[in-house]
Amino acid sequence: MQQQEMKQPSGDWRAFSVAASGTFMATLDSGIVNTALPTVAQNFAASLPEVQWCVTGYFLVISCLLPLFGRMGDMYGRRRMYSLGFIAFTAASMICGAAPNLMALVGARLLQGVGAAMLMANGPAIIMAAFPGATRGRALGIIGMTVALGSLTGPGLGGLMIQAFGWRSVFYVNLPIGMAGLWLTRRFLPPLERLRDETLDLAGAALFAAAMIGLLLVMTHGRDWGWTSPEVFASALVALVAFPCFVLWEKRTNHPMIDLSLFRIWPFLSGNIVAFLAFMSMFSNAILLPFYLQGQLNLTPFMTGIVLSTLPLVMAVVSPLSGYLSERVNFATLTTVGLSILCVGLLGQSLFVPSTPLWRVFLGQVVIGLGVGIYMSPNNNSVLTSAPQDKIGLVGGFLALVRNVGMVSGIAAAITVFSVAQGRAQVAGLDTVEAFSTGFRAALTAGAAFSFLAGVLSFLRRPLFRVRPEPRHHVVQKDD
Repeated sequence: MQQQEMKQPSGDWRAFSVAASGTFMATLDSGIVNTALPTVAQNFAASLPEVQWCVTGYFLVISCLLPLFGRMGDMYGRRRMYSLGFIAFTAASMICGAAPNLMALVGARLLQGVGAAMLMANGPAIIMAAFPGATRGRALGIIGMTVALGSLTGPGLGGLMIQAFGWRSVFYVNLPIGMAGLWLTRRFLPPLERLRDETLDLAGAALFAAAMIGLLLVMTHGRDWGWTSPEVFASALVALVAFPCFVLWEKRTNHPMIDLSLFRIWPFLSGNIVAFLAFMSMFSNAILLPFYLQGQLNLTPFMTGIVLSTLPLVMAVVSPLSGYLSERVNFATLTTVGLSILCVGLLGQSLFVPSTPLWRVFLGQVVIGLGVGIYMSPNNNSVLTSAPQDKIGLVGGFLALVRNVGMVSGIAAAITVFSVAQGRAQVAGLDTVEAFSTGFRAALTAGAAFSFLAGVLSFLRRPLFRVRPEPRHHVVQKDD
């Protein structure tokens, strides 16, 4: 069959602005909404577990749909998928802001998750197409800076907006950003190839969604529901049945949603394992540090926010530099250095006690932010460049999925280790403060162990497998 190709300009920063706008909006929204949850609970007279579904439901939808929308971007064109993502996210934000009750708000957040999944799955592929070759590393580095700035801006901006205009304003702020992103997409994103001889694997997508829902419900609510509760047992059973069925189906279907032969590409497989372990490591710090700052150091919420802003601020500075270096230095060297620094930072932070001076806490966040900033862009670059170009949307979606599952797994692991260690300390007769320090030390040490394992794997990365998926011939057509 004939193939029509459209060459992308080298270093297309206009296309980059499209990917950056979607990335910034998604990360900004996460921080803002988390800040608004207590106010939303009070407004609707809802409990914290009830209002938490605004976050849980949003996350579940994103995790279930990332590979599907990445594959759809490969098949139908990323300009179309990114446009639909902005439309869905912006419309859902408007519905969230006008929600008359909590059920309506949760439903709108599910729709918002659909739009966010479209954006997250296709953003990396847009950058890959816009930056073929030497300048790709710096573009991925600046995207890392965009993620950091969105994370940095969200909590502070959310607090100010809630205080001045009420909680509904945190959703309405997405409207101008979403409309600007849609205009940028239609104006600057170049036409992309669209595959015409493949069908969408809806059965595989359904099996994958069922497996992910079961797995994530166990990880996010296992402790709250009880690890032996019927809800956890049913969720685990769904995951255990759906995952093998999904793998068997993907091996048999002609056009799988996830091409399992990608896992025979060592840079792809090892890079995703490293990313999973690294995000588990990072979020052991993210979930427990606020409790230490407010419960042990007695900091105000404002000062807690200042301390927590240190890490993304350092990332915003370091990520572009690391991305630039990844164009000249072997990616395994940079990722190993970054993960080693992350491990040292977490070990140092595990030693914090109520008498620890505040400057040491700031220093710990600087060290962790430095490690994450050095590691992230080179690792993403290595994964995205390891796979065939006609599957780059799927690869980007899978990388985002690994990041999300790593975050949830890290939070679940940290809370479990903390609770067990704290409980044993209390049984041993330690007071509340000492018991907290014991649990905190154990959880952060476990986080450091995850980053150490990731660093070892990164150091040992080399092509163990030479097998790559056989290229398929497609009839392609330019996206509208």
